[in-house]
Amino acid sequence: MDSKELLQRIGMIEEGIEKLQNSIYAMKVTDIQQYPVNYETLSTDAALRAERLACQLRNLIFATGLISKPNYMEKAAKTQGIQFFSDGNLLTIRLPGLLPKRKVHANTAFINEPLHYALKQYMEEHPLPVFDSCVVCFIQFYDRRLPLRRIRDYDNMEYKQILDTISPFILRDDSGIFCDSYHTTELGDSDYTSVNIMEKSMFPAWLQDKKNRISDLSEIR
Repeated sequence: MDSKELLQRIGMIEEGIEKLQNSIYAMKVTDIQQYPVNYETLSTDAALRAERLACQLRNLIFATGLISKPNYMEKAAKTQGIQFFSDGNLLTIRLPGLLPKRKVHANTAFINEPLHYALKQYMEEHPLPVFDSCVVCFIQFYDRRLPLRRIRDYDNMEYKQILDTISPFILRDDSGIFCDSYHTTELGDSDYTSVNIMEKSMFPAWLQDKKNRISDLSEIR
């Protein structure tokens, strides 16, 4: 990449940062209690701008050849807080924040690319059997300190991209014949998404255990 193109890309990033700052300032002066819809629009715009900026900066690094993509994605996954937990029969993936709205044009590369590389590395270090007939359970954790009106319908969230990223590593197939999906909501200390993959035979016991433990808002009653 020559210096002219590099400066052009940096200029575009600077312009994006300025627009992000304007969105954040608008959030700062908007009364969330009186104008919740406006605040949601502004905060979504700011979040999406930040995601686009992160991806633009990534691509700039890759274009200069200063760091390999796998090396960077490993760092990105750690920075985002992507975590994996497994006992051999159940794989739990913790993702930072809530999944984006399906109708919003979000840059899915922001989370899916680090997830792909992190899961690949995890599977190399902690090999798991392929789940032949499984259930994938998505749990959306909402910060209990924030208004409950933030909670969204399950059919308005982008699950497919995450499942498409996970599937090649641990699922025989993500079609309805081999894979069922389950969605639920809980209140927690922060916003995040938990993805739990298990064989269908384990699901009834897992669900009963959740019923016994959950005391907060959930679709499980």
